[in-house]
Amino acid sequence: MAKTVDELLVYQKARDAAANISKLLERFGLARDRVLADQLNKGSVRVLSDIAEGFEQKTDKGFAKYLYDAEGGAQELRTQLDVALTRKHISVTESEGLRSAYLEIAKMLGGLISYLETENRSHRRRPER
Repeated sequence: MAKTVDELLVYQKARDAAANISKLLERFGLARDRVLADQLNKGSVRVLSDIAEGFEQKTDKGFAKYLYDAEGGAQELRTQLDVALTRKHISVTESEGLRSAYLEIAKMLGGLISYLETENRSHRRRPER
């Protein structure tokens, strides 16, 4: 059992994907498309933040609620990456790589949600001593 959110593989993958989104946002063309750039930035931060915030919940049900939000955010980012590709801000290779990363993250989140809903512990975490 993970003791910190940093130990969760899905969190690590979401952090790496967010860093890759940040690199894309440094490009002049994408930076000029402010609405899309803002959505990509907020979306990548949202996925990571929802996982972290959910991890701190006291119940499995509470954690799962945040993971559902993160899963939806990962799917939303895949759409935004399609738009970035269509607008020629990113290459096919970049789009496919990040879309694949967020699909994997969404699948991992779905698996974790299924586990949490099966367990449904009312007190997930033991108090620090």
